[in-house]
Amino acid sequence: MKIPKVTLDQWRALQAVVDYGGFAQAAEKLHRSQSSVSYSVNRLQELLGVRLLYMEGRKAVLSDAGKILLQRSRQLVTDASAIEQQAHYLQQGWEAEIRLGVEAAFPAGILMEALKQFELIGKDTRINLQEFVLSGAEDVLHNDQADLIISSYVPQGFLGEEILRVDFIAVAHPDHPLHQLGRSLSIDDLNRETHVVVRDSGHKGIDSGWISDSKRWAVASLASSCKIISNGLGFGWLPEQEIKMLMDNGQLKPLPLKEGAINTGTLYLLFGNDQVGPATRQLADILKRLCAA
Repeated sequence: MKIPKVTLDQWRALQAVVDYGGFAQAAEKLHRSQSSVSYSVNRLQELLGVRLLYMEGRKAVLSDAGKILLQRSRQLVTDASAIEQQAHYLQQGWEAEIRLGVEAAFPAGILMEALKQFELIGKDTRINLQEFVLSGAEDVLHNDQADLIISSYVPQGFLGEEILRVDFIAVAHPDHPLHQLGRSLSIDDLNRETHVVVRDSGHKGIDSGWISDSKRWAVASLASSCKIISNGLGFGWLPEQEIKMLMDNGQLKPLPLKEGAINTGTLYLLFGNDQVGPATRQLADILKRLCAA
């Protein structure tokens, strides 16, 4: 590996001269002597063999080559600072990665906003996001595959905090046969049509919400369920927040059930173990705050 000739200090000196308009101003901002800053920049140019600056009166102006190299140097200095900062956070116990497991029914809008807010304070912590359905949470927890979980139930041996209640609405495409009956619907009406459900991703295979076995399509994701039902190929209970746009644009319409038109599910926040770090707790707090709002 070729060892760089120039130092980060020399690039910082060049950046300061350009940013503050001259050697004297840069020296003041860097708390160094003007001769020291001048030497660093001159030495940088010598080592690179390229003229980076020229003077217009008392103002230092970048050459064309200087403009190109300065832009790349800024990223170099930023990356170096980030590495040092990350090492500091790791030394303090701040996690390098958070393994986040989320029940498919959790509103995507809240999740995305939480991740955006966490990114501002996340100190380069990576997010390893996985989605599951029903007992998939238990598999993830027992296999120690997640630090933070949002689950539709609390598996045995774990403690959970209620974080959100989600309304599931019975819907179908407006042209679906169930909507053509023009009356309130019973369980017998539903059993004559195809019920689309999201398959449990865990080993238990929980059949929560199934109407019957004979007229059922099981899919692997909530997104697939929404696509199938909104294209008129069945009916099902879908999370209200996730299908609001589909209802607004007329692709989905609530079914006029005599009872059970809306089912409310509870989602819980759980930690994978008692030794979670500060980054995981920060993300948990953001999620709780957004859900409470």
